[in-house]
This record gives sequence, C-alpha cells and structure tokens, in this order.
Amino acid sequence: MKQISDKRILLTGGRGMVGQNLLEAAKGLQVDHPSSQDLDLTQAKDVSTYIQDTKPDLIIHAAGKVGGIQANMADPVAFLDQNLAIGRNLIMAAFNANIPEFLNLGSTCIYPRAAENPLREEMVLTGELEPTNEGYAIAKIAALRLCQYIRSQRPDLHYKTMIPCNLYGPHDNFHPEKSHLLPAIIRKVYDAKSSGEKTAEIWGDGTARREFMYAADLAQAILKAADNIDSLPDLMNTGLGHDHSINDYYRTVAEVLGWDGEFTHDLTKPVGMKQKLCSTEKADAWGWEASTSLADGIAQTYAFFLENHV
Repeated sequence: MKQISDKRILLTGGRGMVGQNLLEAAKGLQVDHPSSQDLDLTQAKDVSTYIQDTKPDLIIHAAGKVGGIQANMADPVAFLDQNLAIGRNLIMAAFNANIPEFLNLGSTCIYPRAAENPLREEMVLTGELEPTNEGYAIAKIAALRLCQYIRSQRPDLHYKTMIPCNLYGPHDNFHPEKSHLLPAIIRKVYDAKSSGEKTAEIWGDGTARREFMYAADLAQAILKAADNIDSLPDLMNTGLGHDHSINDYYRTVAEVLGWDGEFTHDLTKPVGMKQKLCSTEKADAWGWEASTSLADGIAQTYAFFLENHV
C-alpha cells in the first residue's frame, strides 16, 4: 500500500467547507479537485470517464448538496436526488475502475431520530429518520451501504465511511437562510452587535444539544485515514464525544464577539432532534481525537467571517 505522499488523490467537493479545509491541510500532496464545472458528479458517464482516465489511488468523497433545516425542508427532492446520484456515480465508477481506496464522508443525520445517545455505528437503519433532513440522510445511507457491500464482495478494496458530527469553521456558509447552526449564530450575533440591537432570537427553547467540531480537525482525521486506510474501521464516527446546548453555542459566540445583548426564544420554530451525540469509541481505539476547543474554533471562524464576508 502506497504512502500518502505517493498517492494520487481525487477529492470531490473541493470548494466546500470540508474540501477547502482539507486542501489547506494537504499542501504538498497530489490532490486533484475538479470543480462542478469541470466534472458534473450527477452525470454517471462523465464521472466514469474521468476516473478511468485519471486512475486515482484514493478517492475522498466530500461533495454534495448541503444545507440547514430550512434548506432541507424547502427542497427535499433535490437533497435526495442529487446526493443519491453523486454518491452512486462516484462509488460505482471507482468500483468498476478497480480503484483500491475510497473514503466516503457520511453525516450523523443517518442515525434514527429516537436513537439513544451516544450514537453508535451499528444503530444505522434501526429506526425512523428525522423528517427535517430525511432525503439527505437516505442518500448518505445508500452511499455507505454501497461501500459496505463492495467491501463484503471485494475485501481487497478499502471502501470505507467516516461519519463526521456537525462541522463549522473557515469556508463555511454564512448565508442567513442556507447556513448551518454555528455560522448562522455568528452572522446573527454580528448583525445584532453591528446594528446596536439588544436582543437576538433563538429558534425553539435552546435546550436541544448538538456536537460541533472544527472543520480543520476533520481534515486532520481524513489525512490520517488516507495514510492508514487499511486500519480504519469500515464505518467510524468522527466527532468530539461531547456536546453543548443551542443556548450554550449562542452564549459562547456572544462572548467571543463581545456582544452583551440578550436572547429571546421563538417556540414555534422547528429544532430537529433533541440530541445528536456521537460515540467516539471506535475513533478512540483507532487513535484519533479532535484538538480545537469551542472558543478557539469560533474565534478562528469569526476571523474568517470578518475577512471574507464583511
């Protein structure tokens, strides 16, 4: 098996948050990262031709249509259809081209809405999914199952899935209607501070708990997996193993940004699952853990926001 420095790597989603953080961490490595204009991942023939022509040693699949609760609820058709097509096209093209290594990135939304926390890898497909992002979850489950089926038929092919918890960091989406929780909080608190507002609104009562990991920490986990994919479990959570309430995230962002206003709660808004906390038992045994604290991660993300979005 080649060392990572000798591998030709194909990264999908190179312009997304995960992809850009990974590219920054992977300087010096041979990483192809075609844009969606260069390679439309929803077109099976184009994907197959590209992989046959370039013959990467490893494919890292980080592409997809992503968004928060509002975006998922507004367009579930696209979240299921596009992500299903992208995952299937890539995995089957790699399989048919006999590509030896495939690292698929999943999402904790694949876990049943009523699953007991912490969420363990064997809980996949043991219960009903959270309705607010069900389409996206179904597509992600299909991709990870396809990788598992390939492993069962061809154990020599290392097609494996890492399941990151919620992520935030530089290169995130800060659009008020399309962003995930933490960048949305940063934008909301920044706007309140800038306009002199004394209050900011939180959806729900703020007691729901979430696990958010700094994206650069995931990049380091991916690079470790790329260099040690034979030892990586076939399915592995990649998270912190601890979480915070929504109210905690708002308070921490307010402290980092230096805003001393108060928060109100809109109890009519959807909040999704009450808790999504990953078990890190497999990751701990594999020898990896995240290193960035919440306050440090928010401070670095805010610095990126100020430089690029203000």
